[in-house]
Amino acid sequence: QVQLVESGGGLVQPGGSLRLSCAASGTIFSINVMGWYRQAPGKQRELVASITSDGSTKYADSVKGRFTISRDNAKNTVYLQMNSLKPEDTDVYVCTADIAISYYSGSYYRWGQGTQVTVSS
Repeated sequence: QVQLVESGGGLVQPGGSLRLSCAASGTIFSINVMGWYRQAPGKQRELVASITSDGSTKYADSVKGRFTISRDNAKNTVYLQMNSLKPEDTDVYVCTADIAISYYSGSYYRWGQGTQVTVSS
C-alpha cells in the first residue's frame, strides 16, 4: 500500500506564509511527477504546481512568483512554500504523486487526503 500524508495547512493572515509537506510511504519503486492541486467546494480542481523527478517545475499563473514547489527524492517528499498568501488562496490543498511500486508495474497517480489552507484576517 502507498500512502500520501500532507501536513502544514492552517490559518494565516493575508500576506503571510505557509509550507505544506507531503510524504509518500509504503512500497515505492519510483516516483515520477509530484504535485499539488487545490479545490474549493463547488469549484473544479486546479493544478497549483508540479515537479518532475529531475526537478522541472510547472505553476498555475495565479501562484507564479509566490509559491515554490520542491522535493526531496531521498525522503519521497514534496513541499509547497506559499508566500504572499491571499484570501483567494483559501482552499483544500491535495498532494498527488505518480508512483510505481515495482520495476514491472506501471505507475499511476495516488492522492492524499488534503489539508485546509485558510487565508483570512
